[in-house]
Amino acid sequence: MARGIGKEGGIIGVTAAAVVSLAVAGTLIFSGADSDSSTADNAQQPKKAPRATAPVDPSIVHASDRPGRSLNITIDDGPDPVWTPRALDVLKEQNVKAVFCMVGPQAKAHPDLVKRVVAAGHKLCDHTITHNTGMASESESYQSKEILDAQRMIEDAAGGTQVEYYRAPGGAFTPYSRKLAANHGMRPLGWNVDSKDFEGGSVESIEATVRDELPNGPTVLFHDGGGDRSRTVEALKRLLPWMKQQGYGFGFPKR
Repeated sequence: MARGIGKEGGIIGVTAAAVVSLAVAGTLIFSGADSDSSTADNAQQPKKAPRATAPVDPSIVHASDRPGRSLNITIDDGPDPVWTPRALDVLKEQNVKAVFCMVGPQAKAHPDLVKRVVAAGHKLCDHTITHNTGMASESESYQSKEILDAQRMIEDAAGGTQVEYYRAPGGAFTPYSRKLAANHGMRPLGWNVDSKDFEGGSVESIEATVRDELPNGPTVLFHDGGGDRSRTVEALKRLLPWMKQQGYGFGFPKR
């Protein structure tokens, strides 16, 4: 409402104007701080769990951490929205834990599956960004980017859970890649039994291959990504009970 301005009104008016000016100035100052500093933005972001970087043994592991007659089930190339859930269901039915060797972009695209793997008690493994089986002939800078970028993608997708192993695509390890992975807390992971499930054979041929090669050692390789893995899922349904009947238990590769 408009009124005549007397002495008192003039003081109040000047005071109000000063307050408004200070408020505007404060708004500009804080607006400038927000626009010029990424620190303020970052402070508002949820903090991620710190990655464990304690070095581990850089030698390629095959042995199980479980004493006695034991196997390590490892599953590569996922996560895949079709086959990873089915593999997880079979593992749950048989009360078996596995190591999932994930490709970085796949983990980034399917964080729900990565979290489901972790929630079920399985372990995570870095299987690089591009799954280049010729990595051993690439530069050290290339190897570093492939390994460390994938580790970040997988751990971010998992909500901060540590990636505990590194498996080179096609077994293309180098002394450099093994040491790099180990220095970032990931034990290089090999295999003893290759199910050959990626070759498109029948369920029976996958079963026969695993049974024949099982005396080679404890770490068994399957796949949940890279194509139609219906035969892998069916082979797991048959092989896991058979392995138990042979007196095998299931552990994780040593760290």
